[in-house]
Amino acid sequence: MKNAEPIIRLQNLSKTFVGADGEIKALEGITLDIYEGEIFGIIGMSGAGKSTLVRCINFLERPTQGTVIFNGRDLANLTNKELYKARQQMGMIFQQFNLLMQRTALGNVCFPLEIAGKSKTDAQTRAKELLELVGLADKADAYPAQLSGGQQQRVAIARALATNPKVLLCDEATSALDPSTTRGVLSLLKDINKRLGITIVVITHEMSVIEEICQRVTIIDNGHIAETGSVEEIFTRPKSQAARRLVYPEDKKIDCFIGKRCCRIVFDGSSSFEPIIASMVLEFRHTVNILFADTKNIDGQAFGQIVIQLPEAENTADRMIGYLRSKGLTVEEVDGYV
Repeated sequence: MKNAEPIIRLQNLSKTFVGADGEIKALEGITLDIYEGEIFGIIGMSGAGKSTLVRCINFLERPTQGTVIFNGRDLANLTNKELYKARQQMGMIFQQFNLLMQRTALGNVCFPLEIAGKSKTDAQTRAKELLELVGLADKADAYPAQLSGGQQQRVAIARALATNPKVLLCDEATSALDPSTTRGVLSLLKDINKRLGITIVVITHEMSVIEEICQRVTIIDNGHIAETGSVEEIFTRPKSQAARRLVYPEDKKIDCFIGKRCCRIVFDGSSSFEPIIASMVLEFRHTVNILFADTKNIDGQAFGQIVIQLPEAENTADRMIGYLRSKGLTVEEVDGYV
């Protein structure tokens, strides 16, 4: 990926809105490269500016300053006709699906092809291929109201693929779905990326979505980039406060850590899923307090994190940390954090 050309290059991009209360800086000084063929995540809390950023990428919002280079061309220098053609190469998937309720699934996928001037026969042939790709070949004649949320999002994905885009922009595409349906949609997006080589940009506020699908991620905080790196780097070693807020369990404010030694154990898939904590307790004959656990077993490999409170005895706590690290785990002390 490092040797690939950026398909999207943002250089010193800023966006300011003018309202009744004066100017509001939604984005400031955003510089970012997204490479062809990767699944790239943009994550931030509500109001951080991530949705404005994705609208600047396809020029639905024109940046106040800075440049957006897509597929080697500066979007600001394109005519309206050229910009329309460029946008056809950037499919968009939304949180609320945005399907046309009076059209069937087939009709929804045909819609962008009709606008692009394709014949009805060609549009329907292409739409049927795409519905099969997303696993809905048997739902071609169903209307959105007859489909589940996950099925509606699959129709939206098929529609976004209709014009053979180079990039899919997914703006909170799974936020309206339950966890099980979310996993199905993310699996579909990974499959599309692998089979078609399409670059996918995922905009979300959920770290679990980033972990599941993305290779690299940038964290947006208050209109600025707080941190960019591989998902593994940021999950195991978050450097910025914004990254730590997203990585650490929000419902555990970690106030209980103050004055006590606690550590965060990160499972990044490099270790097998075995009872590490139970084995450690048996080894040292000291119990630990599990403050938070969010782990999953994927093909026998462990992913996620556990936060534990260590025993009072300093020597025992040190030895436990050493034991965990000897098992190839990333371990960091978090006492007094936040």
